[in-house]
Amino acid sequence: MLREVTEDDPSGRFVDLMDFVEVRSETGNVDLDDNRASRMENRYTALDDKVGWVTRNRKVAMPDERATSAERVTALETALTGFAERKTDTVVTPSVGLTFDSIIEAYDFYNLYSWETGFGIRYAKSRTNVKGTRCMQEFVCCCSGKPKEANSTSSRCQCQAMIRLLRTDDDGWYINEFRSSHNHSMLNTCAEKLHFPSHRHIDKYTRELVSQLRENNVNLSKVDNILATFFGRVENVPFTKRCLRTLCWKLSREQADDDVQKTMAIFSELKVQDGEFTYNVQVDDESRIRTLMWTNGRSKKQYHHFGDVVTFDTTYKTNLYDMPFGIFVGVNNHFQSVLYAGVLMRDETVDTFKWIFDEFVKMMGGKRPITILTDQARAMEVAIEEIYPDATHRWCKWHILKKAKESLGSNYTKKSDFRAEFHNLVHEMLTIEEFEDGWVALLEKYSLTKNTYLTQIYETRQKWAKPYFAGKFCARQTSTGRSESANHMLKQYVPPSCLMNLFVKQYNKLQFDREQEEGFQEKRTRLSGAVLKVNTPLEVHASKIYTRKMFEIFGGILYESGSYGVEEIIPKQKYMVTHVKAEKREKWFKCRYEVNVFDNLGYFSCICGLFEHMGMVCCHSLQVMNVLRLREIPHRHILKRWSIHGRDNLPDHLKHYQQDMGPPDAPTYRHSALYITALEVVKMGDRNLEAYKFMLDGLVDLRRETRLAHTIDLLW
Repeated sequence: MLREVTEDDPSGRFVDLMDFVEVRSETGNVDLDDNRASRMENRYTALDDKVGWVTRNRKVAMPDERATSAERVTALETALTGFAERKTDTVVTPSVGLTFDSIIEAYDFYNLYSWETGFGIRYAKSRTNVKGTRCMQEFVCCCSGKPKEANSTSSRCQCQAMIRLLRTDDDGWYINEFRSSHNHSMLNTCAEKLHFPSHRHIDKYTRELVSQLRENNVNLSKVDNILATFFGRVENVPFTKRCLRTLCWKLSREQADDDVQKTMAIFSELKVQDGEFTYNVQVDDESRIRTLMWTNGRSKKQYHHFGDVVTFDTTYKTNLYDMPFGIFVGVNNHFQSVLYAGVLMRDETVDTFKWIFDEFVKMMGGKRPITILTDQARAMEVAIEEIYPDATHRWCKWHILKKAKESLGSNYTKKSDFRAEFHNLVHEMLTIEEFEDGWVALLEKYSLTKNTYLTQIYETRQKWAKPYFAGKFCARQTSTGRSESANHMLKQYVPPSCLMNLFVKQYNKLQFDREQEEGFQEKRTRLSGAVLKVNTPLEVHASKIYTRKMFEIFGGILYESGSYGVEEIIPKQKYMVTHVKAEKREKWFKCRYEVNVFDNLGYFSCICGLFEHMGMVCCHSLQVMNVLRLREIPHRHILKRWSIHGRDNLPDHLKHYQQDMGPPDAPTYRHSALYITALEVVKMGDRNLEAYKFMLDGLVDLRRETRLAHTIDLLW
């Protein structure tokens, strides 16, 4: 319905809008037949403020937008043509009767006009008809409306500028009313206009890019710089850094919705991809997650080969729920950090750690670590004593020494002499005697005997100092770098205030990247040559048995052995190894080491205890081997976990580096395939007595049938 204004009836009367015949002109405006054009123009200008209410299509269901047509000229095309012909002062100018295919097209058109003029717009009132179809929409100036409080910084000043859109008969939209006057000043510069919300729109592709960058722990400034590169330069970015910060906040809110459900969905997907993937959830009385722990098949295989020593680090806590994150880390035969399992926990109580350590062993097939390294939490110590009673528990030096800088001040700067001597003391001393003497001498030299921090860590030295680890295999994980590396890796991948589902995603990315690095080292070991330093028989032998990284470590030990002279005490039984520059070393440095030889040169025992601690022969024993002209390192001194053959079989992602892989008709291939399958059968038969009997009976039957089928081939 439409109100018609006449001279006889100024108040107007209602007539049916369908009485007018509408045709589309090439300009996109609503044209009327010659008999009604003047009256229609009079209506648009004479109608009161209720024009949008009395002309709405109230009863017809309509789609949200009109079907596009290549023959139809859009309002924007018309505006550009008009400006090119100098018919208007501005490029984009709204006018009553302009039609659009959709609300979005109309919004973009009016927004272009507002940018050119110097104001911003926003959505305002809208109405739907009885069929639920939106039939009226208003866009207003950002300064429209009243401020909520009289004395405020609000920019709203009851500006009347607006456009009102109604529906056309062909499901489109047209401008029913346009008010162009403003009661405030216009903005002129680009920097000013960008702060209007309508002018800092971020398209869905840019939004997705920002989301991916933030998920991968790229900070806000770097995201802004990356976007500037995409848009050519920073001035071309169509939104402000403040807007970018708001977007990041909204993305975090969106990701936070149903966080637990999203996390469980990720676990379900991982389970489909990896049949060995395992997770377990511990909930409280209110069914809230208390502890969440997970691992996958690749980690289980790594633990099977290198799980003798485990580091458990719980120092990373920058997630949204302030839940400590624990990570089980080991070291492979390339001396790389490998991830065994991750766990999110709500608290760090004895019961929580008991559950974690017990669940970890279950996930790993029942194998317990020989040595476990942690921070100095008392609750963790109690739990380990109960769950791993036979394991050696020690503290990581990184956790002990990370507070040295704040506690020792200027004494612990990078270039200070104290720092260098202190690190040499805690990292290099091999015997308890030289550590104790060196500690006293160092504190007296720098007048730090009363320092509280040094006193506290000295009282607990049995838990972290290297000499007290003699005879305890730690795979060299007691060095500060192992825990520091795990903590640093997490900070690179996991952003602050991280959600649980995002945490799991980023953990998987971290693990994937670690496997890529492992693949590189495996390729380097199996296909690249070793660079010899002195070309002795022992070095040549070491290059054939150790991985490239471990051979580099061996090279350092071999180089150090050249600083020692050997004195024979009992031929082929006892030797005294002395540093050639003993007189120039600190008096508390141990310069003489006794090396005993057993089993007809089959085993060398040094009082430094490095072999028992690390699994590689020490420089003192190595020098004795050189004197005795050994051509190979004794077999008992070659630890399989450091060798090229550190695994019984390679995991799937490394099998293409395996040297004995070949076609099925190759003997080495057949042997390897049968051996791997047999190992799996043995593992299945070890589960319980019933499985043992079933597997044994099956193997006996298989052996009998094989002999009957291949009697001739098996005769030998």
